[in-house]
Amino acid sequence: MYHHRGAYLQALAAAFHARLAADSVYLWTLPMFHCDGWCFTWAVTAAGATHLCLRAIDPAQVWGLLRTRGVTHFSAAPTVLTMIVNAPEATAGPPLAPPVRVQTGGAPPSPALIARMAGAGLQVTHLYGLTETYGPLAINDWHPDWNAKSPAEQAVLQARQGVGNVIAERLRVVDPAGRDVPADGTTIGELVCRGNDLMLGYYQDEDATAAADLDGWFRTGDLAVMHPDGYAEIRDRAKDIIISGGENIASVEVERVLDSHPAVLESAVVGRPDDLWGEIPVAFVALRPGGRTTPDELIEHVRARLAHFKAPKDVILVTDLPKTSTGKIEKHVLREQARA
Repeated sequence: MYHHRGAYLQALAAAFHARLAADSVYLWTLPMFHCDGWCFTWAVTAAGATHLCLRAIDPAQVWGLLRTRGVTHFSAAPTVLTMIVNAPEATAGPPLAPPVRVQTGGAPPSPALIARMAGAGLQVTHLYGLTETYGPLAINDWHPDWNAKSPAEQAVLQARQGVGNVIAERLRVVDPAGRDVPADGTTIGELVCRGNDLMLGYYQDEDATAAADLDGWFRTGDLAVMHPDGYAEIRDRAKDIIISGGENIASVEVERVLDSHPAVLESAVVGRPDDLWGEIPVAFVALRPGGRTTPDELIEHVRARLAHFKAPKDVILVTDLPKTSTGKIEKHVLREQARA
């Protein structure tokens, strides 16, 4: 259940963090129905900026508008960004200048994707939130001292979820007892949040509302670490963690390594039941146009960069990955396919 105060404050926060102004042009690559377009429906209007609307995602049309209509901002899930930056039109002209501000959320973008976007003149800011928080509750705010770092280091930093936005409280990562975990970038706990942009509760479901509450903090169900600089980084959804031989494997970590392979467009890793290990990681991988590799090569690519037990035991090459209307990969569908 939303409240008007939360919606209008979230809209103002979106306008502030995106630096929207009267001369901004916002391209709608994000569905307006999803969390009210992350409240950009009202944020763009509040700034007096221009709404440039699309009926559906067409990468060729997106690039045509980016190059001809003075677009300054757009938002999309990482899967949509992958479609846009890998379209032939992305390299049909010079990188966009000045860069277009791009907000992404809904799933953690890989550092490889962020680096590719930067090369095309698309400046990505990672946002984090849920339907229960009116869309983005947190922002990976850029630090000036990151300018001195290499593009690869910058992409890794930008992939983190960040800090609470201007109308939210600081993010916390807590253990099962509700205590803050050490801010060491290693200890995993559950991400909890609180702020003006938090729902009143679940409609006619007091049990679900109570289960999501931790002494006034909202339990997101996302597993994360807290870095020393106060920036949170999600390692996985609690339901997506793969437990193999008693060891926890974060699907996001494996997906980031797979996505760093030059032939890979995008990937998704899920657990498959196994009599010996309990579960084993299985990867579904879509290749970039013209990309060539083999399942064995991808497995070795992961084994060379992560502990061997984290590497997929099976890699399934697919034409594309199943997605929701908002661009999220449907891992429950892939789990069923993996079991079959």
